[in-house]
Amino acid sequence: MSTGEGTVRLRPPANTLDPRAVGWWRTQWLLLTAAPVVVLAVPAVLLASARLWLLLTAAALAVIGAGCAVLVPLWWFRTHRWEVTDEAVYVRTGVLWQEWRIAPMSRIQTVDTVRGPLEQLYRLATVTVTTASSKGAVRIEGLDHEMAAALAERLTRITQDTPGDAT
Repeated sequence: MSTGEGTVRLRPPANTLDPRAVGWWRTQWLLLTAAPVVVLAVPAVLLASARLWLLLTAAALAVIGAGCAVLVPLWWFRTHRWEVTDEAVYVRTGVLWQEWRIAPMSRIQTVDTVRGPLEQLYRLATVTVTTASSKGAVRIEGLDHEMAAALAERLTRITQDTPGDAT
């Protein structure tokens, strides 16, 4: 985009996620990997005829899953960004396909915080900003749970003070 008068230059949002998000994502990867590994390993122990192939497949899945659990969360952490100004909520996500979401304050309908069991374990939360967009809500995952609560409160205050009908 040009930087002439009347145009806006899209820049990366300023804030990173909480570093504990890396551990949260790693745990998710390991849990998702463990299920198919167990499904393959149990019959391998019980069925002698298919033991070798099932164990090799389970081992390959375990190695791939462990590799993803180490590398992918670090990659995600480097690319996920967010920022809130008095005018809008900005979120950039994605690794191979990056997505930029901008939710103007005048379009915000609801602000929610969610803390699933793993997020609670890591003291993290997700802030969901619902707008009138057909694309759906804007989500900021991997925030410190106290920061998420303060952010939800701030967004609520800003949207109440922002003129518009949020439709």
